[in-house]
Amino acid sequence: MRNLREKAATMGASLSLEQTDLFEVYYRRLIDWNQHLNLTTVTEYQQVQIKHFLDSLSCLSILDVVVSSRGWKPSPSLLDIGSGAGFPGLPLKIARPNWDITLLDSSGKKIAFLAHLIGRLGLQGVRGIKGRAEDIGRDPQHREMYNIVVARAVAKLPILIEYALPLCQARGIFLAMKGKDVAQELEESELALRELGGRLLQTQTINLPSLDSSRHLILIEKLSHTSALYPRRPGIPSKRPLKAATSATEE
Repeated sequence: MRNLREKAATMGASLSLEQTDLFEVYYRRLIDWNQHLNLTTVTEYQQVQIKHFLDSLSCLSILDVVVSSRGWKPSPSLLDIGSGAGFPGLPLKIARPNWDITLLDSSGKKIAFLAHLIGRLGLQGVRGIKGRAEDIGRDPQHREMYNIVVARAVAKLPILIEYALPLCQARGIFLAMKGKDVAQELEESELALRELGGRLLQTQTINLPSLDSSRHLILIEKLSHTSALYPRRPGIPSKRPLKAATSATEE
């Protein structure tokens, strides 16, 4: 994956030869398991490099700065919500092996794939857990325990905020990876931010190599402890998102 290494460097994500080899193994295992498990519709070699690996590594443009400025080095704790085939959490682990990373997904089969892949790559300090964000957001082992929470293409931003902020420590951050159109989602998220104790810090546009469409990274800071009302029970955040036109509490 020489091209991956070169393209990652243009984005400020330097990879060693050993790390590049791990991405090669990742690709081979992903394609092998994808034959009997629906992990991704993107399977062509170059497209996986760009749309999965480089897209995941684009988070480092923000996360490295945050980790350094907040004194979380060398091993911040990070939770990836809806990790699926491991994106973005597992590429981040390969690039930043000291980070302590948890991969959350509701599918037991996908967690089994992640467990296999973690073992095959020989990684330490990373684990997959089966569950829903609404449930672990109320679990004392996870609630407000993470420096960083990330989510990629899981749901609309108001819903993601309710999933993520209960899991962030005070002064922790939530990074949402979104597509090219984010203005409306940001506007709709004002109520959720107030209710969950967060504020918008930054929105960064990302242009991936060889892709015409842009991406956005939305950085949110957890200012205060989240009310015990949140997250609401499974399914409610997606059915009744915390937007200006909705009630702030479950009926």
